[in-house]
Amino acid sequence: MTTSRVLYLVACAAPPAQRIGTGIEKAQAAGWDVCLVLTPSAARWLGAEQEELAALTGHPVRSRYKLPGQPDVLPPPEAILVAPATFNTLNKWAQGIADTLALGLVTEAIGLRLPVVALPYLNSAQAGHPALDRSVAFLRSCGVTVLLGGDGFVPHAPKNGSADTYPWEVALAALP
Repeated sequence: MTTSRVLYLVACAAPPAQRIGTGIEKAQAAGWDVCLVLTPSAARWLGAEQEELAALTGHPVRSRYKLPGQPDVLPPPEAILVAPATFNTLNKWAQGIADTLALGLVTEAIGLRLPVVALPYLNSAQAGHPALDRSVAFLRSCGVTVLLGGDGFVPHAPKNGSADTYPWEVALAALP
């Protein structure tokens, strides 16, 4: 019997998070056992839909750290996909800030040498901020595949993004 590899899909609060089911289904079709982790803002955006997403993945949706002594409810990941990755998350991640479960997992993943892919979703004004270039360069130097520009995500004009054209396939193709 073949078992799927475990992928943590970490979703931040950006419009493609409202289509996270699409990302989950595409990852499952590619052979991944998907566990969904949301930033606190993404969890607020998805609200009651989280029960439906848990049914889709077969795992609880996580957005907060567990309490000491509580067991892990998710199997350990073999890879992590941060999609959509926001300006905020990319910059906090590069600084080693782990004030949410999502950031804790991705900061730790670097030290664990897990394969990590980030597919941003941001606008051209955010992309023009100098902190982003530094953060992306640093994450890449740590082995994180950040799919920004070129064949990855190309920032859109402010207020002109489309969740429907988010390139999930690009991110999935970059996973090991």
